[in-house]
This record gives sequence, structure tokens and C-alpha cells, in this order.
Amino acid sequence: MELVDAASGLVEVYLHVNGYLTLSEWQIQALNRHGQWDTVTDVDVLAVRFPGDVFLADSHDPEVQSTLKVPGNLLMLEDGVLDVIIGEIKEGEAVFNPAMTRHETLHTVLHRLDWLYGDLGVDSVVLDLAEKGTCRSPAPGGGTVRTRLVAFGRAPHLTENAIPIGMIIEEATAFLAEHDALLRSARFSNPVAATLKLLHKSGFGVTRED
Repeated sequence: MELVDAASGLVEVYLHVNGYLTLSEWQIQALNRHGQWDTVTDVDVLAVRFPGDVFLADSHDPEVQSTLKVPGNLLMLEDGVLDVIIGEIKEGEAVFNPAMTRHETLHTVLHRLDWLYGDLGVDSVVLDLAEKGTCRSPAPGGGTVRTRLVAFGRAPHLTENAIPIGMIIEEATAFLAEHDALLRSARFSNPVAATLKLLHKSGFGVTRED
């Protein structure tokens, strides 16, 4: 498995566990100045999470259920906020491909979610993303939609627009250890998740170099 594929698999399974619905490896096409169609870029992941807590499993015992809540610490979740992520996944530095902020890229992706933006419209969200990387807009029926560009990769700090993959690995391995009894019988089709589980079951830990 190539490193970039491993990084993509890790990010996608992390988003799934935290309650996001995802589309991955989305090619963006646009007309060039000669009137021919070109591939502008690939969007690594589009992820949408509706407000509310996410639990690893279900229990009718309130005390047990509270221990199964998925914290989502790295995602900076906000109460009552629908979160939309347009993500770039890197094996190296967490930076955006310049084509990511092109109008054609953002408009193509967000057009799939046009209903979420109501009277504000997709064009206004696209402008905010290109300029600031984040847009907050009214959600249909009340609440807020936070739409943001997120680079996953090597980054010195966690921000709204950059999530270090090293932190995801640390959180994932701690999660496996905390919920060992529940996850021991689970089968993972995602090869990255399966590898992390195998390492955990075999007694290996993960440490970060300073």
C-alpha cells in the first residue's frame, strides 16, 4: 500500500468513526481557454456530519452508553452545527493544492450540497472559502452550517483548517486500547484500520519522535 493511500484510508475511517458521510477521490473537470475539458484537480474527500453525538455502539444502560461516545476532539465540533469538510490529504506537509480554491473546484463540490445553503447560495460560500478557508452560514430549519477546507498531513498545530495525521494516529490507537473489549470481535474492511487493530492486538504501541 502506498503512503498516500494509507493516509487517505486513515483519514476516511477516522471521519466515518466520528459520524461523517464521505465521498472520496473526486475528479474535477473544467473547460480550458481552448474550449476543451481538462482535469483541474482531485478532491481527496468531501465529508458531511450532522449535529449530535456519535456512539461506537448502543446500550440501554446510560452509564455504559456515556462511555461509548466518540469524542471527535481533533475535529473541533460545535453543538448544533452541521460540519462540511472539503479535504486535502497529504503524506507530507498539510498544505492545499492551489487548484483546491479555484472556483470550478469549490463550485462543483458544493453544488452537491446546494440545499444546505438555502437563500445564501453556493457562490457566496465559494467566495468565503477561497478567501478565508471557512464559511459559516444559516442551516435550513435553524442552526449553522460550517463549511471548511481542511488539510490533513504533517502540521505543527491543530487548527480549524489543518489536522495533523500524527494526532489522528495517536487518537486512533488510544481509542482501540480504550474500547478493546468492544472492538476485539469487530472486522474492518478498511486496510488501515485493520492494520492498526492488528498492531494493537499484537501488543505494539505507537510513539512519536520529538
